[in-house]
Amino acid sequence: MNNSRYQPDFRPDEWSDEDRRLLYPFVTNLDGLVTVLRNMPPEMVGALCSRASRANGYLLRVLLDEYLYPVLRGENKAEAAELEAVIDFYHKHGVTSALNSDRARKFYARNHAGYGDESVAQMTGTHFVLWGVSQVAMKLLEDSRIGAAPQEKSTRMVDFTKKVQGKYLYYTDPDIVQARLGDEYKLVNDRLFARNAEMVDLLKDRFAKKFPDVPKSVIEKKAFDTARGFLPMSTLGQVAFDVNGQAAEYMINKYRKHGLGEMRWITEALERELDCEIPSLLYRLKETDPGRLQKLEDYQMYLATRISRIEPLARELFDKYQLPWRGRPTSTVKLVDNDVYGEVNIIAGILFPASEQSLQNLIVAVRSMTPEERCRILLKYVEGRTERWQKVGRAFENAFVTYEILVNGGAYRDIHRHRLLTQERQYFTTQLGYDVPVEIAELRLAELVHQAMEWMETLWQKVANELDREHAQYCSTLFHRVRFYQKENLREAFWEIELRTKPDGHPDYRKIEQEKYRLLKEAYPGIAKFMLADLNEYDFARRGMEERAAGKIERLEKLLGKK
Repeated sequence: MNNSRYQPDFRPDEWSDEDRRLLYPFVTNLDGLVTVLRNMPPEMVGALCSRASRANGYLLRVLLDEYLYPVLRGENKAEAAELEAVIDFYHKHGVTSALNSDRARKFYARNHAGYGDESVAQMTGTHFVLWGVSQVAMKLLEDSRIGAAPQEKSTRMVDFTKKVQGKYLYYTDPDIVQARLGDEYKLVNDRLFARNAEMVDLLKDRFAKKFPDVPKSVIEKKAFDTARGFLPMSTLGQVAFDVNGQAAEYMINKYRKHGLGEMRWITEALERELDCEIPSLLYRLKETDPGRLQKLEDYQMYLATRISRIEPLARELFDKYQLPWRGRPTSTVKLVDNDVYGEVNIIAGILFPASEQSLQNLIVAVRSMTPEERCRILLKYVEGRTERWQKVGRAFENAFVTYEILVNGGAYRDIHRHRLLTQERQYFTTQLGYDVPVEIAELRLAELVHQAMEWMETLWQKVANELDREHAQYCSTLFHRVRFYQKENLREAFWEIELRTKPDGHPDYRKIEQEKYRLLKEAYPGIAKFMLADLNEYDFARRGMEERAAGKIERLEKLLGKK
């Protein structure tokens, strides 16, 4: 299958000869949409990848403009000479040095095979960047939770109103074009981006008048944040990943035979770039033995078709038991399940490492305790915890909650980032309704949202009918609601609820997390009272953001300067 036709029609950047000379040692591909970072110290890689959320353009441009050129053209001549010497070394000797050679890779391969494939593949990895892939693709890649840490381009903080290379930033799937829906698809996406730009201008003017004491840059970001729901799931973005070898291999296997061509193209491009840096970690993807190759392809097909295998059976059984295919949207958060003995199990978990008794006997003992006695144990366990970032102990992992959540796609992007839980969503769709931000309704501009959502719903229906619901995911927006569930232990619930109810959080996901807290409080009243959840409402979530950021930078610079 020729998957190259699914490559997004997008050029990441234009490079001068000097740009190319400077970047060559540090990346595997300057002209593609997928590149692997190399030959950089960990702190530098971490700092660069962290910029993925705020950078308007390519991270490699950030590397050039904020590090390489400033060092080479700066006042510190010794530092500039040292960097120039490093770049010159790699140009003279190549990027495959004595410590990254065929001999080194064979050494790794022998240990990989001799000491356990999976455990060794978890010990090392690399960083890669994708620039110019859709929101659908980014969410699928970010579904891999173990061994992979993503940082994606923010739709809250970055301007999507401008055209790039004469076009708005969205992906066009060739299958949609082949289904003779390409012209309508382009028209609707162009209209949505134009509507987003129009709304951003209106909101900036409104917010500047309403909040005259707030800096212009913060006003602008609040406008981006409020209007971002017009952006379709086809919107092109950027994501940086830190992955270990095991996670990289699984990611490639998982999407190699996926139903969306964009995902198949990404895995091919990703494997090609990873082979430049960590080929021995991916040796199982290079099977040539017919029998082993068939097993690999069968495994990839098994991963790719899990939903499509189940859907016909689900429809059959739903018809038999008269269950509608599409459940009607109801409340935004439901507590679907929780551990009846959760508090008992947590307290037993607290006592276990401090005792010499069996867990089973501790559980029996805790069930006999009075509420006051249980509270004394919990109080002592969290004694001294005063800040959100001070994590609660492991004993809280002994109870769980399962929530079903219905929230707009913009807020889902933020909640989706949490890793230490079981999280599964349904396809992105227009069929669950959409949200209209209060700020837009207050301006009496809700009709502009309704009109745009009607355009997209019509397109979604046509793509779903001509192709399938999987392809139609490109035809929903960040205003449209997503249905998903989260199953998490209470330690993770503490972390997520406390983090996502902070004053500077987005109002949409703050409401979700506040409701999760209220439901958890009903299920575990003796536990929830120790949560540092913020249930207050704020008129401007990002007020003071620049001042706080400047303060953090100043503190860090002082700390680093002491070393």
